[in-house]
Amino acid sequence: MKLFILRTNIKTKKKLSTIKSLFNDHSNIIDWSIDLEDIDKVLKVRADDGFNETDLNSLLKRKGFFCETLPD
Repeated sequence: MKLFILRTNIKTKKKLSTIKSLFNDHSNIIDWSIDLEDIDKVLKVRADDGFNETDLNSLLKRKGFFCETLPD
Protein backbone atom coordinates (compact mmCIF):
# COMPACT_ATOMS: atom_id res chain seq x y z
CA MET A 1 0.00 0.00 0.00
CA LYS A 2 1.15 3.55 -0.79
CA LEU A 3 0.34 6.86 0.86
CA PHE A 4 0.40 10.04 -1.22
CA ILE A 5 0.33 13.46 0.46
CA LEU A 6 -0.02 16.25 -2.08
CA ARG A 7 -0.83 19.92 -2.45
CA THR A 8 -3.88 20.64 -4.65
CA ASN A 9 -5.91 23.55 -5.99
CA ILE A 10 -9.23 22.09 -4.81
CA LYS A 11 -10.58 24.95 -2.70
CA THR A 12 -14.29 24.36 -2.09
CA LYS A 13 -16.70 21.59 -1.19
CA LYS A 14 -18.36 22.05 -4.57
CA LYS A 15 -15.08 21.40 -6.38
CA LEU A 16 -14.38 18.50 -4.03
CA SER A 17 -17.66 16.91 -5.06
CA THR A 18 -16.48 16.79 -8.69
CA ILE A 19 -13.74 14.30 -7.80
CA LYS A 20 -15.61 12.38 -5.11
CA SER A 21 -17.11 9.70 -7.35
CA LEU A 22 -13.92 9.51 -9.41
CA PHE A 23 -11.89 8.59 -6.32
CA ASN A 24 -14.59 6.53 -4.58
CA ASP A 25 -15.14 4.35 -7.65
CA HIS A 26 -11.46 3.85 -8.51
CA SER A 27 -10.44 0.24 -7.84
CA ASN A 28 -6.88 1.12 -6.73
CA ILE A 29 -7.80 3.88 -4.26
CA ILE A 30 -8.43 2.53 -0.78
CA ASP A 31 -9.09 5.77 1.09
CA TRP A 32 -8.68 9.50 0.51
CA SER A 33 -9.31 12.89 2.08
CA ILE A 34 -8.72 16.58 1.42
CA ASP A 35 -8.12 19.18 4.11
CA LEU A 36 -9.88 22.25 2.73
CA GLU A 37 -8.88 24.26 5.82
CA ASP A 38 -5.15 23.84 5.12
CA ILE A 39 -3.50 26.52 2.99
CA ASP A 40 -2.16 23.80 0.65
CA LYS A 41 -5.53 21.98 0.39
CA VAL A 42 -3.69 18.75 1.25
CA LEU A 43 -4.88 15.59 -0.45
CA LYS A 44 -4.07 12.26 1.21
CA VAL A 45 -4.60 9.10 -0.77
CA ARG A 46 -3.99 5.50 0.31
CA ALA A 47 -3.78 3.26 -2.73
CA ASP A 48 -2.68 -0.16 -3.93
CA ASP A 49 0.93 -0.66 -4.96
CA GLY A 50 -0.07 -0.62 -8.64
CA PHE A 51 -1.12 3.04 -8.37
CA ASN A 52 1.38 5.90 -8.56
CA GLU A 53 1.53 9.68 -8.37
CA THR A 54 1.34 10.00 -12.15
CA ASP A 55 -1.97 8.07 -12.11
CA LEU A 56 -3.28 10.36 -9.39
CA ASN A 57 -2.20 13.47 -11.24
CA SER A 58 -3.92 12.21 -14.41
CA LEU A 59 -7.19 11.63 -12.56
CA LEU A 60 -7.16 15.17 -11.19
CA LYS A 61 -6.17 16.74 -14.52
CA ARG A 62 -9.24 15.14 -16.13
CA LYS A 63 -11.35 17.27 -13.80
CA GLY A 64 -9.24 20.41 -14.25
CA PHE A 65 -7.23 20.22 -11.00
CA PHE A 66 -3.55 19.83 -10.22
CA CYS A 67 -1.57 18.19 -7.48
CA GLU A 68 2.09 18.25 -6.50
CA THR A 69 4.26 16.75 -3.82
CA LEU A 70 4.68 18.99 -0.81
CA PRO A 71 8.24 20.24 -0.34
CA ASP A 72 10.16 18.91 2.65
